[in-house]
Amino acid sequence: MCHLCEWNDKDSNDYVFNPVKGRREFILDSMAAAGGLAAAMSLPNTAFANMEMPEDEVVRIGYIPITDASALLVAHAMGFFEDEGLKVAKPTLIRGWSPLIEGFAAKKFNLVHFLKPIPIWMRYNNNFPVKITGWAHTNGSGVVVGKHTGIEDFKGLAGKQVAVPYWYSMHNIVLQMALKNAGLEPVIQDQTDKLKPNQVNLQIMPPPDMPTALAARKIDAYIVAEPFNAAGEMLAGAKMIRFTGDIWENHPCCVVCMHEEHTEKKKEWSQKVMNAVVRGAMYAQENKEEVAKMLSREGKRYLPMKANVVLKAMTDYSTTEYAHPDAIHHPDWKVGRIDFNPWPYPSATEFIVDHLKTTLVAGDTTFLQKLDSKFVAKDLVNYEYVKNAMDKFDAWDKVEGVNPAHPTTREEVFKL
Repeated sequence: MCHLCEWNDKDSNDYVFNPVKGRREFILDSMAAAGGLAAAMSLPNTAFANMEMPEDEVVRIGYIPITDASALLVAHAMGFFEDEGLKVAKPTLIRGWSPLIEGFAAKKFNLVHFLKPIPIWMRYNNNFPVKITGWAHTNGSGVVVGKHTGIEDFKGLAGKQVAVPYWYSMHNIVLQMALKNAGLEPVIQDQTDKLKPNQVNLQIMPPPDMPTALAARKIDAYIVAEPFNAAGEMLAGAKMIRFTGDIWENHPCCVVCMHEEHTEKKKEWSQKVMNAVVRGAMYAQENKEEVAKMLSREGKRYLPMKANVVLKAMTDYSTTEYAHPDAIHHPDWKVGRIDFNPWPYPSATEFIVDHLKTTLVAGDTTFLQKLDSKFVAKDLVNYEYVKNAMDKFDAWDKVEGVNPAHPTTREEVFKL
């Protein structure tokens, strides 16, 4: 088996979400691959209506096989849910954002991680009662380029083809801000159409396909969550030109989400769930090497990646190794390649909402233009349970990016 296929194969022990197959699922998966969330999430409001919550209180986790899910997976692996007196099912590995959204909407899952803009779309475009109850992680993404390009900075992306995981993602926001800062114009057009010298063509690509596409020179660069940057570096000769955590200090990417009905009617259950998740985040922050091995194929097999790839994705943040090109401009920030702070700072939610409005995406963004970012930060996020858990376990002193004088607020730092 080739090295590039090694991490992308469907291992026989990986669980693949496989509901009753039909035309609807095929259409959703096809749209996700072709047009990203803007298309895949174009579900009618009726698709979310008249669904009943299961009577039991079993924690049912759905996740994408990326390090963003670490806090949930560690909480399961370490028995933190059972410590709270909860029953928990084996987490279900889902291979795309579209079916994860669908599974959550159908109430197959009551605890998931989503890219931060997904619940914004669900709540304010489709009126689905989702709540963010914490952050899944901070940092944990980067921009890599093919070895064939010789690119060393964002200016070098002029005239190039760049892949993003979804239009509605932190990745798309940060990348486009960096491109504009470099005097470049992001566009969305057919890959065969000629680009102007200052244009960069963006396309949606599933993260597992990115390293292979880069090696085959079908794209020139991509921005994505770990461990696909590490996989690109180790298996496809990719070069990291910038870590996103070095652009937006301790930024959120994926967030923990629950059903609003649970947060309002099952308060004791919701608190216990978040207690376990916060413990999972703390453990991941303090034991990155152990957690990398735990999540890997050689460990508990939550991720279909080998341990050396996951280990690099979680721990390799050397200013020496990443000096050429200079992927770390702000070593004084003291951030990690990936970190774990569950507290959902309102200022970061406001930042994402405000900048989504000026980010190029495919599809109708009318709903975004009407959103008030301060309202979203108050309405979309439940701060109660995560704060109680942070207080209970003294997490404020054990996770990164907390100002002891003002632990629940911060000023967003974005520097290119």
